[in-house]
Amino acid sequence: MPFGAVSARHRAMNTHVPKVGLVSLGCPKALVDSERILTQLRAEGYLIAPGYADADVVLVNTCGFLDSAKAESLAAIGEAMQENGRVIVTGCYGVEADAIRAAHPGVLAITGPHQYEAVVGAVHDALPPVHDPKYDLMPPQGLRLTPKHYAYLKISEGCNNRCSFCIIPSIRGDLVSRPVASVLYEAERLVKAGVKELLVISQDTSAYGVDTKYAVSKFHGREVRAKFHDMAKELGDLGAWVRLHYVYPYPHVDDVIPLMAEGKILPYLDIPFQHAAPNVLKAMKRPANQEKVLDRLASWRKICPDIAIRSTFIVGFPGESDADFSYLLDWMKEARLERVGCFKYEPVSGAKANDLGLPQVPDEVKAERYNRFMEAQQEISAEIFQSKVGREIDVLVDAIDLENEEAVARSPWDAPEIDGNVFLPGETSLKLGDMVRVRIVDAEEYDLVGELI
Repeated sequence: MPFGAVSARHRAMNTHVPKVGLVSLGCPKALVDSERILTQLRAEGYLIAPGYADADVVLVNTCGFLDSAKAESLAAIGEAMQENGRVIVTGCYGVEADAIRAAHPGVLAITGPHQYEAVVGAVHDALPPVHDPKYDLMPPQGLRLTPKHYAYLKISEGCNNRCSFCIIPSIRGDLVSRPVASVLYEAERLVKAGVKELLVISQDTSAYGVDTKYAVSKFHGREVRAKFHDMAKELGDLGAWVRLHYVYPYPHVDDVIPLMAEGKILPYLDIPFQHAAPNVLKAMKRPANQEKVLDRLASWRKICPDIAIRSTFIVGFPGESDADFSYLLDWMKEARLERVGCFKYEPVSGAKANDLGLPQVPDEVKAERYNRFMEAQQEISAEIFQSKVGREIDVLVDAIDLENEEAVARSPWDAPEIDGNVFLPGETSLKLGDMVRVRIVDAEEYDLVGELI
């Protein structure tokens, strides 16, 4: 994400107010890390610079999940060094400090992921704070890098799964869940500040509380368990949309589907299935029970017909045969998922998948399978979207496109930035964050078109 600008009052003319710039790369979980770092720095009197030239020091929050992400991180660090010269590196790629220093020996400091105190300490060393109690004020919800009407709510760090293609546990460690009261109070502050959609994120959202044995904490005097269902139910009582991301399909996920049917939380689940063929899932160290998953999808849709399932898949994983890929396509046709993303497998340094001894899939085969997969899914999506025509739904306005004279909104079935939109032609008088009732009048490949009711 490019530099974010945060307004602040002017200080005395003879005092230089330290300014910090930020470049935030990677997933929403990294974005939340950036928000927490900025919140702490702002509370200590730092201003947030809108560009390289205005910054006294630049933070680069990196991603290190894939080799391509590492290359992007090195490029971002290089740009910051060239444009500013005073750079502090943090985030997932920070665990490979030697590689960063080999490419950019002039960086001031390097820290790993969610090491907030170390990052702030590095900023202190490079740029001591100037405190002024009259102006060092923070809104109770902290600083955010998302629009005012939605926010990411991170409920845990780390992951207990050991998927062979993933190095997240070696970077971020095992699962560490936040106390549920801490999560709920943060969510409450966000809603009071005008947030209309809470996007619940973690490495493994449905494992929330396992590490604490579902420890109880008090929220407004009531005891609440740190359990996936209980947390979702409590969030659903706050009056905002609640969207669940990064859900691993454990059996107890079934328990939140009635909450969706009741309208407590959005009828949306982001479940990264990754594949369907048993051989590939076994090599990935993912649960190889996709037939049972199909049965569960059917039961979820029976309870909550409006539920939308978003997922991501990997094609070209080592050892994936033509038969495995055909199995995946057949499974997709039966599963009929509403929102799907696909990635061509990319080796990750340090991942166990590199040591499985399985044959690599040629790049041209990966590309061919990717295209066939997306074509198959596009047909499924088109049929599903067409079935929405005539429906009356609530949508949340994300943008006003004056050039095309329309409002750009999202339905309950669409997460920001990764899913589709609902376009509202002619509705340029709406405002960001408006929740309006519309009738769907047309369906496109990945988007819907609506009109105000």
